[in-house]
Amino acid sequence: MTRLSADQARRVAISAQGFAEPKPRGSVNRAHLRRLVSRIQLLQLDSVSVAVRAHYAPVFSRLGPYDRSILDAAAWSHSARAPRLLVEYWAHEAALMALEDWPLMRWRMREYAHGRWGREIVKKNPRLADNVLAAVDELGPSTAGQIEAHLEGERARRKGPWWDRSDTKWVAEALWSSGALTTATRIGFARHYDLTEKVLPPHVLAREVDDDEAVRELVQRAAGALGVATEPDLRDYFRLSPKQSKPAVAALVAEGALEEVEVDGWSAPAYLAPGVTVPRLDRGTALLCPFDPLIFFRPRLERIFQFHYRIEIYTPEPKRQFGYYVWPFLLDGRLVGRVDLKADRANDALNVVGAFTEPGQNPAVVAPRLAAELHSMAVWLGLSTVTVGKRGDLVAALGKAL
Repeated sequence: MTRLSADQARRVAISAQGFAEPKPRGSVNRAHLRRLVSRIQLLQLDSVSVAVRAHYAPVFSRLGPYDRSILDAAAWSHSARAPRLLVEYWAHEAALMALEDWPLMRWRMREYAHGRWGREIVKKNPRLADNVLAAVDELGPSTAGQIEAHLEGERARRKGPWWDRSDTKWVAEALWSSGALTTATRIGFARHYDLTEKVLPPHVLAREVDDDEAVRELVQRAAGALGVATEPDLRDYFRLSPKQSKPAVAALVAEGALEEVEVDGWSAPAYLAPGVTVPRLDRGTALLCPFDPLIFFRPRLERIFQFHYRIEIYTPEPKRQFGYYVWPFLLDGRLVGRVDLKADRANDALNVVGAFTEPGQNPAVVAPRLAAELHSMAVWLGLSTVTVGKRGDLVAALGKAL
């Protein structure tokens, strides 16, 4: 059986996520984006925008500064010259994934026939579901509020018990989860629903994939994106259940599509796609948003990088250890620090609220490289400067480097 050292496994994981390659010298284009998505499979969506929304960040981390309108167009518009490349669905969490992969999620759409949450609300309103579909058919791409206004004679402003969402919002979300509706576009991050058959091309809609085959394909794609992974790692990437992922992994090993390997220090077996090259050098320098695919499964993050990380958005400010929205800093293939970032538009600055080194790291070594990444990020976000706060052992050296 193949055996990898912990350092080799870390290098494989970083390389699989696209960090070992040089960033494009020229402008980033649709072809770069297509290749990146084919590699990492998904871009997680999240509503927090204190620095930049989550789906934009992994592209920047791997490709450098780019025009975010390229991603917007790939996800939320279509033309003969620039066909839609991406579609929204529950991949990891809500995420952008390749349009062609939408049929791989049909089994989940059946599971979510009454939505992912608020299912009782949806079940009690079967007529409302028909009315929402009819309204969207008539209106075209519409927000939940626009749909509700259209249906005001029946459900205007009636509120349900969940997060003060209206029944119409819950039903629209359920229809999105079931695949009857999809996201036609987003404006100001507000989702505009449309009938799926009006958004996705006929060949994608026509493709039917056996459930077991779809799950095996998702596991194999996760293996490619992760490089080397345990079964729980593979399971988490597309949020599968153990009863789905375990047979799929076994079948792929039997077929020779995955190789079981041992990794020093890992307590569980690991799996590697055949033909994966183990990099000999440590590469990869980037700021990583909390929802980056390299780090979003926290047990794997700690196992590979010995990096304990939790999002502290919901932690009361006095109890936060590192900050509100903290970005780990990858330097030459190792996580060496973390920075709490905020885009301060009023002052035209990327504000480093706090900056911290990991144990054993030298701030004088980390600070100049981090400063370069922060300058690049500020330019990308259209901000004129980088400012540094007072929290953390890295702020003094970082302030000097900037």
